Amino acid sequence: MEMDITKILDVLPHRFPMLLVDRIVESEPGKRIVGIKNVTINEPFFQGHFPGHPIMPGVLIVEAMAQAGGMLMMDAVENPQDKVVYFMTIDKVKFRRPVVPGDQLRLEVELLEFKGKRCRMRGEAFVDGKKVTEAEMMAGIVDR
Repeated sequence: MEMDITKILDVLPHRFPMLLVDRIVESEPGKRIVGIKNVTINEPFFQGHFPGHPIMPGVLIVEAMAQAGGMLMMDAVENPQDKVVYFMTIDKVKFRRPVVPGDQLRLEVELLEFKGKRCRMRGEAFVDGKKVTEAEMMAGIVDR
């Protein structure tokens, strides 16, 4: 099921400049989700990372994967508007190639385990079919 930015804004609490998912293009509730982040030169982090050689910070790519994963988790809870997802752990992170203005990140996140209000996920980010980042993440759902 596809979701546009208005649906994402209904689910995630993030706003500019920290909202890092523009669209959901695939979703299998309880299994996996695929989101899109369009990377433009207008991103505020490019002013300092790095002048004359803009590269998207790896931690923000992981955050984008986590936000896509948050969309997947929120689909599994009642009253998601009253909840928020927090990072608990980030493991096995690998940065394989730089992400630059003009790239489109494809954020693929699969659910590994969901117990109670905690979830383990594996995320991979791709640009033009090439893996740029991967990580395993654990997150928890809490009341807002």
